[in-house]
Amino acid sequence: MAPTRSHLIITIFSLLLLLLLLNTISAEPQYHHPAAAAAATTPPPKTQSDVVVEGVVYCQSCHNAGSWSLTGARPVPSARVSVTCVNSRRHVSFYRTYQADEHGYFYAQLVGLKLSHGILDHPLQACKVKLVSSPLESCNVRTNLNYGIDGAGLRFESKVLRSASYEAVVYAAGPLAFRPTECPAQVDEDDVNRG
Repeated sequence: MAPTRSHLIITIFSLLLLLLLLNTISAEPQYHHPAAAAAATTPPPKTQSDVVVEGVVYCQSCHNAGSWSLTGARPVPSARVSVTCVNSRRHVSFYRTYQADEHGYFYAQLVGLKLSHGILDHPLQACKVKLVSSPLESCNVRTNLNYGIDGAGLRFESKVLRSASYEAVVYAAGPLAFRPTECPAQVDEDDVNRG
């Protein structure tokens, strides 16, 4: 049985009416709670990311002066270190000094560090830590222990600090050391036994 002309007109009319109804429903204003609308337009809070370098500065004992041993060493409170970073063109892109706490520990947030090339300007390759000064008159000669004079490279020891809006990737340097300005002459035990 072939559709009649009246059935065809009714079907077309019904489809047009349905399209008109759907268009009207979608054009109606929808109620949104003001807080929900504000939340939809407010971007999520940006996470602050920091690069941090930490380490400890010691006073090397006279017994171990000239070696890389820290046996008998004691922390240098308020010692100063510098962090210098260079970019892929070997230009200094960051320099700042930091002061250690009363335990010789320094936590250097590299605020303002700009890394223009994600691979070539990575802190592991770009940044070095150097000894600057010791407030101890009896222990203020810089040593190159762990390259405290030449520049100690950074190590990543899988330390990342995270909170809801903060992340810090923490690198380690050192430990670094000053040595005493004067050490008593060491007596060679072989000389004592022979004499």
